[in-house]
Amino acid sequence: MKTDFKIAVLPGDGIGPEVVNESIKILDAIAEAFHYKFEFKYGLAGAEAIFKTGNPLPDETLAICKESDAVLFGAIGDPSFDNNPDAKVRPEQGLLKLRKELGLFANIRPLKTFNSLIEKSPLKREIIEGTDIQIFRELVSGIYFGEKFTDEEAGYAYDICKYNRDEIAPIVHMAFQEAQKRRKKLTLIDKANVLDTSRLWRKVCKEIATEYPDVELDFMFVDNAAMQLILNPKQFDVIVTENMFGDIISDEASVIGGSIGLLPSASIGNENAMFEPIHGSYPQAKGKGIANPIASILSTAMMLDYLKLDHAAEKLRASVEHAIENKYVTMDLNSQQPYSTSEVGSFIADYIKYSEKSYYNFENVKLGKSTIV
Repeated sequence: MKTDFKIAVLPGDGIGPEVVNESIKILDAIAEAFHYKFEFKYGLAGAEAIFKTGNPLPDETLAICKESDAVLFGAIGDPSFDNNPDAKVRPEQGLLKLRKELGLFANIRPLKTFNSLIEKSPLKREIIEGTDIQIFRELVSGIYFGEKFTDEEAGYAYDICKYNRDEIAPIVHMAFQEAQKRRKKLTLIDKANVLDTSRLWRKVCKEIATEYPDVELDFMFVDNAAMQLILNPKQFDVIVTENMFGDIISDEASVIGGSIGLLPSASIGNENAMFEPIHGSYPQAKGKGIANPIASILSTAMMLDYLKLDHAAEKLRASVEHAIENKYVTMDLNSQQPYSTSEVGSFIADYIKYSEKSYYNFENVKLGKSTIV
């Protein structure tokens, strides 16, 4: 069994470096508890890379990623680009290129509610309790990668959405295989009443479904799906969809659990994989110590799954749940007695190493203190 791993670390922009620091802290704890070795190599990406090199994805960063067993990613984005429609180089271009160069065709976003946080959700308990969804989003094709054109003088622009069978089939197979491990239901979200690309998705899904007779396949238009996620999210098991619809639907789903700071993701290809929180760079929180690191930490758990370090991944998830149950969380989840980004990471790392013999005094935790004894 492999025990040494090379991890590319791309902290990125905004709160990215802060939450990634906590993931590194977690991996150090995992290494100590399970006798693994993680070698970290850092690279520039996003706005930080543009400011320093003029390129949102420098060649050196791409090389580091290709030479690693997995990529741990923070976030990208900066207001100076968001508010400038004329910017020719943008942080997001680096992320899109990275996905394409690494062949990361499948983005996987799990959504599972935590019982102790249900009251934080904008939806009622009876609607969301027991929600457990896996969203599979195609990541390297569709309208985000299609031909683009702008005629400034004429005030005219277009973006072309294109798909072919070979781009659809791999992620559909992956989604069917995941459904087989779960409740055996797969929903394709599309807009087949309007779009030819969606009709192709349906055709390919129906053909592939014959290979998975134990999985129920149904279809839902994206506008209805957006409504159904709010009305009855528990009806969904595994969702598969194209790039733009997946971007929108998964962000909508993220608020069901009470905080976007809880949601991890994995981007998987045939030879590479990248793991990142879905919350973005959140520049307003940069440097304040209030960013929720749990999404990044749970992304790290998905990375451990990918590396086949199953026991470590299980321990990490149990440690996160322990922190949440003890209300050892950041301001977005506990405004009355919040802990800092670093304190939450340290609490989880300590529990990984020591469990009930943790250095943290739990009576003080309950009192909202962080005394170490």
